[in-house]
Amino acid sequence: MNFAAAVVAVLLLIVPAFGLAGTDDTKGPDSKSNTVVEEIVARVNNHIITRSEYLRSQQEMRNEAQQANPPLPAEEVAAREKDVLRDLISQQLLLQKGQDLGITAETDLIKRLDEIRKQMKLESMEDLEKAAQSQGVSYEEFKENLRTNIITQQVIQREVGGTIKISHEDALKYYNDHKDQLAQPEQVRLSEILVSTAPQTEAKPDAPEVPEAQRIAEAQAKANALLEQIKKGAKFEDVARKSSDGPSAAQGGDLGYFKRGALAKELEDKTFAMKAGDVSDVIQTKQGFVILKVTEHPPAGIPPFKDVEGRIQDAIYYEKLQPALKTYVTKLREDAFIYIKPGYVDTGASPNESAPVFTSASMEKGAKPMKKKKKLLLF
Repeated sequence: MNFAAAVVAVLLLIVPAFGLAGTDDTKGPDSKSNTVVEEIVARVNNHIITRSEYLRSQQEMRNEAQQANPPLPAEEVAAREKDVLRDLISQQLLLQKGQDLGITAETDLIKRLDEIRKQMKLESMEDLEKAAQSQGVSYEEFKENLRTNIITQQVIQREVGGTIKISHEDALKYYNDHKDQLAQPEQVRLSEILVSTAPQTEAKPDAPEVPEAQRIAEAQAKANALLEQIKKGAKFEDVARKSSDGPSAAQGGDLGYFKRGALAKELEDKTFAMKAGDVSDVIQTKQGFVILKVTEHPPAGIPPFKDVEGRIQDAIYYEKLQPALKTYVTKLREDAFIYIKPGYVDTGASPNESAPVFTSASMEKGAKPMKKKKKLLLF
């Protein structure tokens, strides 16, 4: 897995700032200092949102829409573009709330970066930074985006998610009201350990080339040894994390659910004949040798309530989270100083938001202007 793929797995595609700055025709050199002057699109308390940030976020949204499967229709992309400034403002309000709550996310950031490093099978953080640079991605910007993501998630969980209560009775009612939607075909949930037979030169260009027959023999021997470890009591998930060459290694080999018809015929015949907890023999594939574990094997039909209560709790939680989050962010907006430059639209604006009266002192960096109970667009 290359660095760009890992980035997509945890965040939206990041477009380096310099990719847009050079083409931003709204910037101009200051006649006195000959420095680039950035256009301010919005102000959120003492934080400014620049046009470069705004354009970059637009591009990230378009990239995400193109990478969706299937790609989002043009009408939906246009609708999302209208909300870009709203989302930037909401994100900044959540970040500022995180600062008020003392959330730094440093420990979680290190853990998340280490997970990405392990997923990419890199030896050190320095290797991760080099991988970023080789892909043309700003490593510092990637880290900052990841930190932002962690802080906003923690604020939402603490301030909004923590207030959402779901009882056993709520989940049972949802189950009874949605039984038709809960009906499912027979499927298996699989985990894998992959021992790749690909040439090492694909991952390490400087590695000596090994004859194909030798690679295959060595890979098969390694797979057999790993299977023997599992038979002797080693946990499948631990072996996968340590020794699998597959992209799911960081998740303990978890591949998710498969319905009939989604797997190659040979693999389907083997896995659908297995019970939950069963581990396969070593199987040779085009990618290498795999060991598969069936972690779940739900039958066709409506699953028992006890088997899906956790999923139902999650579904109810997310149903309640969106309106609760909207209410929470609206309250943050109404307690903040928010200004939008004419020509830009904030689709999340509340009629109860306040705007300031600017004085020469209030325009100084770090100073807060006085509030005035009227929505103004001042720049």
